[in-house]
Amino acid sequence: MAFARQPVLTGARLTLRPLTEADWEAFRAIASDPLVWAQHPSHDRWQPEILRAYFEAALERGGALAIIERASGALIGSSQFGPAELDCPGELEMGWSFLARTHWGQGYNREFKALMIGHALHHYSRVVFQVGSENTLSRRAMANIGATLTDRTRTYERSGAMVTHVIYEFTRESFAAGPLASGG
Repeated sequence: MAFARQPVLTGARLTLRPLTEADWEAFRAIASDPLVWAQHPSHDRWQPEILRAYFEAALERGGALAIIERASGALIGSSQFGPAELDCPGELEMGWSFLARTHWGQGYNREFKALMIGHALHHYSRVVFQVGSENTLSRRAMANIGATLTDRTRTYERSGAMVTHVIYEFTRESFAAGPLASGG
């Protein structure tokens, strides 16, 4: 069976489903908060024209998911599966994730990542995340969910500057033995 880059995944408090154009207003309402992006290398992503381009790219690339709080039915964030990279067989990138600040620190990050990583590891041997080396909030979140920091890095232009990204990973074994194994 082929890997579904836009599955519907259901957890205790969340449902992840394909992101659609109809999600724009809810997406914009959350992602236009400058504090959501304050530590992110693309710290200007909250600006209207940049945010719209980011949303359009997510739809075009495929793999984008809306994070829905089951109790309210509200979109509270988004995350994405990247396309498979030919130079890294067996590996899938996950990222482009954000949550509404109202949902920070309450286990929602753990839950949606557990759902997505578990889904991906049925088809890939490794899931990787690229995190800006100076993004201490995301780096701490990666450590808290049991991701392993690798010695790999990549450099990209972000908001007019070259930014080094460190790479974290989950293997099937590390996921099964880590804090997300029970679903977050």
